[in-house]
Amino acid sequence: MSSNVWIAGVGMIPFKKPGQSMSYLDMGAAAIRLALEDAGIDLDEVNQAYAGYVYGDSTSGQRALYEVGMTGMPVINVNNNCSSGSTALYLARQAIMGGAADCVLAFGFEQMQPGAITTHWNDRPNTFQRFEDMANELESANLPLALKYFGGAGREHMQRYGTPLSTFAEVRAKASRHAANNPLAVFRDVVTADDVLASKELWPGVLHKLMACPPTSGAAAALVVSDRFAKKMANTPMVRILAQQLTTDFRSTFDSGSMIDLVGSKLTEAAAKSVYEQAGVGPQDVDVCELHDCFAQNEVLSYEALGFCGEGEAARFVADGDNTYGGQVVVNPSGGLLSKGHPLGATGLAQCYELTRQLRGTAGPTQVSGAEIGMQHNLGLGGAAVVTLFGKAA
Repeated sequence: MSSNVWIAGVGMIPFKKPGQSMSYLDMGAAAIRLALEDAGIDLDEVNQAYAGYVYGDSTSGQRALYEVGMTGMPVINVNNNCSSGSTALYLARQAIMGGAADCVLAFGFEQMQPGAITTHWNDRPNTFQRFEDMANELESANLPLALKYFGGAGREHMQRYGTPLSTFAEVRAKASRHAANNPLAVFRDVVTADDVLASKELWPGVLHKLMACPPTSGAAAALVVSDRFAKKMANTPMVRILAQQLTTDFRSTFDSGSMIDLVGSKLTEAAAKSVYEQAGVGPQDVDVCELHDCFAQNEVLSYEALGFCGEGEAARFVADGDNTYGGQVVVNPSGGLLSKGHPLGATGLAQCYELTRQLRGTAGPTQVSGAEIGMQHNLGLGGAAVVTLFGKAA
């Protein structure tokens, strides 16, 4: 068993619009090769692999990895909706901590189609039926479900706390300013809050087009190693996983009558509380955070769920600039899902990629000065939230 778990190598390819990317197997293989190169190791030194993706056949992980090499290692495919990549990382860490392996590959990819996410299996019970029933009971808007879920949650925040629509627009504008410095982001054009509010209204007074993340194709990977393996890599800059927690839905997700609960804020809150306790730190200690801004509304909700500000205080947090460079915590220096893109299976590992570089001090134009503790928040409805704390190596 290993008392510490380390990120030894990371890789990520530029995210692209659907139809403009390579195939999933070429994307996955490219990210794996970059992670191996970053760590300075060969594939035959890897003991296990976990592949995160949502849309693909059952052994897509093997198919992508085989483009790099075939070593006979165990390969496990992971589908946990939008948190698939972080779930792969979670399982890799467990394998290291339990002593089952010394070097594990976690990788994720997604070759997405244009347009809103839809179900592909219509001859069996819908995994989102509880969510659909709850959303339809609380909100009458005739919208694609993801827009109804997160738009409804944002609307509830506006009604409950007086949060202005401009708060969500400012979050999207901040994402674009950060992404302008990230060559791997799918959208790098800077937009203002006024531009966001001038974009197409998807739900009048509640949600504009630029407040939603785009469907994206891409891939990312990370190599997770034990203390014993790390000792052989003296020249490789390491980042330590300080704490990690995966939570799934509580009964209150569906019984509370709250759209904010329906989109996973309680999952995030519980996971964050756990990792703070595990690591012996608090939200005030986090320097940089990559969080799940699938909608600008969810970023605002997540500020409160992660403890960066009090309940109902997110609008002031944004207005004071506490979510960007020079503020309390730099949120999504990569541009986040809103501007970097959201290839479902790759998102969690792309967050890991950014935070690893931040804590190494090698993030270039997105670098957060003096970053020592990073937080990753990856949410998948249906549901699972994965929160991970990373620490700079001594």
